[in-house]
Amino acid sequence: MPAEAMSGAEIVLKALVDQGVEVIFGYPGGAVLPIYDALFKQNALRHILVRHEQGAVHAAEGYARSTGRVGTVLVTSGPGATNAVTGLTDALMDSVPVVCLTGQVPTHLIGNDAFQEADTTGITRPCTKHNYLVRDVRDLARVLHEAFYVAKSGRPGPVVVDLPKDVLFASGSYSPPSAGQHKSYRPQLDPDPDKIAEAAALIGSAKRPLFYGGGGLVNSGAEACARFTELVRGLDIPCTLTLMGLGALPASDPHFLGMVGMHGTYEANMAMHDCDLLIAVGSRFDDRVTGRLNAFSPHSKKIHFDIDPSSINKNVHVDLAVVGDAGVALAKLGDALRAAERPLDGGAREEWWRRIDEWRRRDCLRYDKSRRDVIKPQYAIERLYAACRERDAYITTEVGQHQMWAAQFFKFEKPYHWMTSGGLGTMGYGLPAAVGVQVAHPEALVIDIAGEASILMNIQELSTVAQYRLPVKVFILNNQYMGMVRQWQELLHGGRYSESYTAALPDFVKLADAFGAFGRRVSDPADLDAAIGEMLAAPRAAIVDVAVDPTENCFPMIPSGAAHNEMLLGPQDEAKKPVSEEGMVLV
Repeated sequence: MPAEAMSGAEIVLKALVDQGVEVIFGYPGGAVLPIYDALFKQNALRHILVRHEQGAVHAAEGYARSTGRVGTVLVTSGPGATNAVTGLTDALMDSVPVVCLTGQVPTHLIGNDAFQEADTTGITRPCTKHNYLVRDVRDLARVLHEAFYVAKSGRPGPVVVDLPKDVLFASGSYSPPSAGQHKSYRPQLDPDPDKIAEAAALIGSAKRPLFYGGGGLVNSGAEACARFTELVRGLDIPCTLTLMGLGALPASDPHFLGMVGMHGTYEANMAMHDCDLLIAVGSRFDDRVTGRLNAFSPHSKKIHFDIDPSSINKNVHVDLAVVGDAGVALAKLGDALRAAERPLDGGAREEWWRRIDEWRRRDCLRYDKSRRDVIKPQYAIERLYAACRERDAYITTEVGQHQMWAAQFFKFEKPYHWMTSGGLGTMGYGLPAAVGVQVAHPEALVIDIAGEASILMNIQELSTVAQYRLPVKVFILNNQYMGMVRQWQELLHGGRYSESYTAALPDFVKLADAFGAFGRRVSDPADLDAAIGEMLAAPRAAIVDVAVDPTENCFPMIPSGAAHNEMLLGPQDEAKKPVSEEGMVLV
């Protein structure tokens, strides 16, 4: 029996349903009106109308990262597609699975500089995992199914499908997802058994081993994180996590040394510097983790578990590369270690932990708690965490000092609860990401920890929050500056605060009221707990604007171009000669 003829737009929606999509984040325009017309006629897919296409992609990222599913975006041609580029790049850097459907002018007008035409596939090629331009309705269903496969398989990432308007109007037949293998893209999931055996041998002989987990561990799934935790505990090996890996191991676990990297803990960075075996799982050795490359973990052999072969030996040379899915590799590693039955060097391990405990006693996250006239930003996060620790809270952030303080002081016990922009560092990420998380988890507590400068980047998404009655909470650390910019200007540019002070901030309480949300400003430390309580108790969206110390800097800190053992632990170290972006000491 011949397949029923459908329009291209109907084929698009049928493919999304068959891929398990429930929610689309989008913004209409002329080139995608056939899809919006088809959306109007069905009830299987829910559409969330954002207020900017960048916000649509960030919302899809929040949805994807809090569920482990693919986020879906629908935008129009030209400026609709170009507005999505920042979100797509963000998703690429942080390995977030997103499929973005973009409208395009009719095929016969492509290349004619038609109204709202842009070379979307050309523009997005460097900032997506893959992209497609569909010129024939007969290819449409296959390409859409392939897009979802590519987005979620191997190292996840964003995929763009560019859809000319005449293809959406054309009549064609629909083909369901194929159970067969993709003809060319087949990521290696099972690691080489010999490599696993070699890794087990290296772990068995190590005296100062360290596990180093990244965002790829979370991407592999909750089961992979559980296997990672089991290995860390069973082997009694200290563990650090990257910014993107927080939650892969419970923060309360005594094996967890805290976040590693530029604003990581002293004990995590010192352990990375002094270990004799570094076991990296799903991490890409980015510059904010490694510091100065020629001084990175100089005494260690390095094992790198990763599903992406291109990430191995890209930044740091490793002694053993194990390509495969993290969950599968960790399960096989556990089997190999149990089969080996090789006793670990207990004396060396005890000495390693004694050294780590000495580093821990430095209490690197301490800050001045003596002042009663101003709210310290660290204290604000501590009190927020205390109020949320018995609740299943999902946290998003904007980008800046507040982001680092959130990573340091908010403790995550499980994966999928921490959504932040790591690789691209996108200001304006947190609020639309919180929209996506709240849509995915309508009954959950979702909080965007924000800075007053960053929140303004995509503040228009408060309208989306209002339209869908999303009870998103926004917790603003308001220091009146672009805080991280100001900190670098202080350390590297002689305190010349060029354009980092925000001289015209809105009244966030009135802004909250304008969008039908609860709003409160707090400047007295004695009032902070009450303000947080009111925010959490509000049945609707809420904004708490916390006036914090405008001069506070984020420590600990590895100056750019420095090594892990050259950290600045606090204001007392600011007099040390800082290092420039090029690694040169600034006199």
